[in-house]
Amino acid sequence: MRIGPKYKISRRLGSPVFDKCQTQKFALSEEKRKKRGISLKRPKQMSDFGRQLIEKQKIRYTYGIAEKQLYNYAKEAIARKDLKPSARLIENLESRLDNVVYRLGLAKSRQMARQIVSHGHITINGKKVTIPSYKVSKGMKIKVREGSKNSVLFADIKEKLKDYKTPLWISFNEKVLEGEIKDKPAQDTTELLFDISSVLEFYSR
Repeated sequence: MRIGPKYKISRRLGSPVFDKCQTQKFALSEEKRKKRGISLKRPKQMSDFGRQLIEKQKIRYTYGIAEKQLYNYAKEAIARKDLKPSARLIENLESRLDNVVYRLGLAKSRQMARQIVSHGHITINGKKVTIPSYKVSKGMKIKVREGSKNSVLFADIKEKLKDYKTPLWISFNEKVLEGEIKDKPAQDTTELLFDISSVLEFYSR
C-alpha cells in the first residue's frame, strides 16, 4: 500500500493515524497551525456517507492495509455471530502478523514491521513466515529469527524495550526476543483513532 505525505493525510482525515504524527513534533506543528486559524479538524457539516468514508480511510492508514483487505475483514466481522462485529473487526486487524510485531515493540511503526516480516526476520512456532497479513492465534509464538538478531534492525532493541509495555493479550520475553499470543486481541474502542461503528455501517449496506 503506497502512502503519500503523512502529515498532510493526517490533517485531511482530522486524526494522527500514523506513528510519525503521534509525536510532540507533530503536536507542536498543529498548535502553530491552530494559532494561525488552521485546524486539524475537518468541516463539521458532512453526510453520513462522507463520514463513513473518512473513518474507513483512517483504519486503512492506521493498519496500512488495502481496501480489499479491509472489505474482507469487515464482511467477516459482520457475518460472524459469535462476537460483536466491532470486536471481531478489531480482532481481525490486530491479529495480523505485522501488527503483532509492532505491538511487541520490535518495530517503531507498522510499516517497518511489515518490512521486517517480508524480509524473513520473523518466525512463528519456529518456522519463517514472510506474509505480513498472516493471522496469528492463541498459543502461537512469534520470534525474531536467530540469524536476524544481529541485524541493524534490532540494534539496541533491549534498551528500546526497557520501558515498553505490550498489550495484555501478548507476553514477551526480551531475553530471547520471543512473544506469545495469550488471548484474542482486544482494545478499548474509546481509545481508537477511528469510529469503527461507522465503518461497519458502510460495509453493512
